[in-house]
Order: sequence, then C-alpha cells, then structure tokens
Amino acid sequence: MEQKVIDPVVLRALGQFKALDEKITHFSSIIGLADWDQKVMAPKKGRSMFAKATGTLRTEIFKLSVSEEMGELLAELTLPDNLAFLDEVTRAKVREYKEYYQKSKSIPADLFQEYSILTAQANDAWEEARENNDFARFLPYLEKIVDYKRKFADIYGYEDHPYDALLDEFEPGLTVKKLDPLFAKLRDTSVKLLERIQQNGKRTQAEIFEQSFSIEKQKEFNRYILPIIGFDLEAGRLDETVHPFAQTVNTGDVRLTTRYLEGNVRSALFGTIHEAGHGIYEQHVNPQFEESVLQSGASFGIHESQSRFLENMVGRSKQFWKYFYPKLQEYFPKQLENITVEEFYRAVNTVQPSFIRVEADELTYNLHIMLRYEIEKALISGEVEAKDLPVVWNQKMQDYLGVTPSSDTVGVLQDVHWSFGGIGYFPSYSLGNLYAAQILRTIQKDLPDFYKHIENGRFDLIQEWLKGKIHQYGKLYRPNELIVKVTGEELNAEYLVEYLEKKYTEVYGL
Repeated sequence: MEQKVIDPVVLRALGQFKALDEKITHFSSIIGLADWDQKVMAPKKGRSMFAKATGTLRTEIFKLSVSEEMGELLAELTLPDNLAFLDEVTRAKVREYKEYYQKSKSIPADLFQEYSILTAQANDAWEEARENNDFARFLPYLEKIVDYKRKFADIYGYEDHPYDALLDEFEPGLTVKKLDPLFAKLRDTSVKLLERIQQNGKRTQAEIFEQSFSIEKQKEFNRYILPIIGFDLEAGRLDETVHPFAQTVNTGDVRLTTRYLEGNVRSALFGTIHEAGHGIYEQHVNPQFEESVLQSGASFGIHESQSRFLENMVGRSKQFWKYFYPKLQEYFPKQLENITVEEFYRAVNTVQPSFIRVEADELTYNLHIMLRYEIEKALISGEVEAKDLPVVWNQKMQDYLGVTPSSDTVGVLQDVHWSFGGIGYFPSYSLGNLYAAQILRTIQKDLPDFYKHIENGRFDLIQEWLKGKIHQYGKLYRPNELIVKVTGEELNAEYLVEYLEKKYTEVYGL
C-alpha cells in the first residue's frame, strides 16, 4: 500500500503550530502560578499592581491565540487534504484553538486587557466585601463584569439564549435548551426526597460537628489522607485560602487549597478531598500532552465529576469511613470517643438546607447550583441587574431551600466565581454530579468490589481505572464524546436520581 507523503508546507505549518501552542501553554502556566500566588501568598498592598501585570500577560496570551499567524496556521491545517495527514492528538489541538479563535478573534485586544485587569482587581474587592458584609464594595466591579460578559456573548454568537455563549466556555456544546430539562428533573426529584427526609427521616447526630476541632490536627489529618487517596504530594502541595480551589501550573505541579474552620471540621476535610479529585485528574494527564492545549481536563463539568466523585461517592461512603475513621479518632479522641463509625457516617451525610454552597450536603447542593443558574441566565439576558442581586438571591434561597441568608456574606457574596468572570461556570458543578453518578454506575460494573476496595484502602485500583478511562485523555475528547466513550451512553440524569434515592433511603431509614 502506498504511504502518503506529507506536503512540506504542512510539515512547516505543523512545526509553527506546535511552537505557538507551547508558547501559549508556557505563558498560561505562569499565569496559573500568579493566580495561585495572588490568592494564597501575595500581600494585600501589592495586589493592585499584580493585577495589572497578570492582565498584561493574559492579553499577550489572548493576542497569540487570535493572531494572524494562528489564523493562517489553522486555515492551512484544516484544509480537507491537509487534515487527513493529522493524527488524532494534533487534530484535537487544532480543534481547541480553532474553536477559541473563531469565537474570540473579534474581541479587541484593548477590551480584553481591560477585562483581564478588572477581574484580577475584582478578586480583592470581593474578598473585602465578603469579609465586611459590604455588597456595595463589590457592586461596581460586578456591574462592569456583567457588562463585559454580555458583550462577549454577543461577539461569540448564539442561537437561542445569550447565556449559551457563556456556557460553551465551560462545557462545549451545552445550551440552556439541553440543560433546562436535566435540571428540572433533578430539581423536582430532589425537592420531593428532601420533603420525605424532613417528614419521616430518622434523626442523625449532626451535633458531633458542633465542637472545637484543632486546626493543626485537621491539617495533619488532611496531609495523611491525601497520598492514600491518590494525590501525589511530590507533584503538588496543599495550602490555605478564603475560597478553596485547585490550580495547575503543570502536571508535576498541581496546587490544592482548602479552608480550615475550628468549629466545622467537615469544611476542610471534604473541601480537601474535593480539590484532590481535581488535582489527581491533572496529575494523571498523559505526559505526551504536556506543554500543549490538551494538558488539562476535558471540560469543567468533567473536571467537577472527578472532584464530586471523590468527595461524595467515595469520601462520604460508609466504606471510606470504615477505613479512615479509626485514624480520625486518633486525631480527635475526645470529640469522637463515644461515636460509632455508623453514627459518624450518617452524620457526615446529614441533609440540612443551609446558606453555604461549598458546605451543602449532596442532596441540597444541586438546589444551590440551580438558583445560581437561574440568576445568571437573568443577568445575561438583562432581566435582572447586578444591583438587584441581594434581594433576588435571598428570595430564591427561600424558594429553593426554605432559608433566608442573614447577611450578604453568607448570601450573594459567598462565591468567588463572579469576581473572575466565571458566569456560566456554576452549572458545571451539578453537571459534575450527573457525570459522576453515571461514571459510578460504570466503574461498579468493571470493579464489582468497588466499595470493598475503598473499605480496604485500595484507592490505587480505583485511581488506575479513572486514569485509564478518563484522566489520561486530558482534553483529547470533547465532554460528550468522553462520557459516551466511558459509559456507553450520553449524559443521563436518571443515574444521579437513583443514587441519591438509594443513599438517603439508607441514611435516613425511609
């Protein structure tokens, strides 16, 4: 069979494209490090200048991504005859850059720079506003961010709803039309299950956590469990911040953060496990994808599936605590001396409508996401303005969860996302839960002793499966392609509904 000879023009284009991809990725790694530093280490007085510097670098990355050179290379490499020469990995890289280029090429560089500096500065304004319960401090930044996002949505283009253009940034291919029915089913079943629990559920001992738990001991325990559950501390680290996050500098430098509260041991414990799910994903990406656009996860929703899977389906399981509870009792003997593992398991799975999303139980968590989704859609369409958000937020909290925040700090100011322009991000969390339940169904078919492995501390077997089926591929596949590849079907809300029903029927003896 005659072997095809690659045209020298195509070879040259491939070399130039690879060099440009590496340059953009290197700059992005430095931005990742700077973002982590600003939120974890940087002194407050230097942050304003820091914001301008990172804004400048982000603009340079943007310019490279929508440059004339990038446009010409993408045009050359996507010619039908030339595309036939490209392997699967190179095609995926071209796909990623082409999608971004087509959406973003019409954004003026100076507009992008203004936006980048604004969002870097907005983080500090948000932190101060949150700390002082002062929404007015953050409002001018939020109004500008919403204005920019509306402009970007128009530039990106959309068919049905302007919010679709922003959803696509975080979950390619996702639209309001696709998301609404998924969320409607999840909302209806969650509310009904919550009502059953409140009316007929057997009480859990949630008061276990209403004690003082030494922060230093919490830190020690978190560092103890991280390598056991699969996070490589030689390729990462754990630090403290106001709002927990994971930040990848490269696959050998993945940084986790968490928040410690002396009166709430669950916050840092499950926050750390959650961020470890993100971090392990990044550490497991195929080294072949290092220094390229493919070196991160498939999408924000797929990424959240890994953190929510580890935090909830593994970390809140009875088998997880059968393995780890004796060690936790060693760290906190006085607080846990008369508490059995069964009582502790039921306590960590207590369902209680509350104000704070990141500390919400598995069932009510999705309701937190849905109210944010509704607010963001209304913001971008112009039905609601930023100044109205405290009132709108409190009303939706009452409608969805039956509670009204006592302050904006535990209400509209609790999340960091809007300060960095992450409008369209929140649905990824519930998508993550939906993906995770579907993945759980599949992994239990492949590993029938899945929960026995957890009880025996064999997290390596579970991580090997996740790495082989999901992690190693990085951004090679689009999210809808990956979930079909892993589970054999497209996203299906039924699996999460069944999982929650089964779990809480057991926990609450329904």
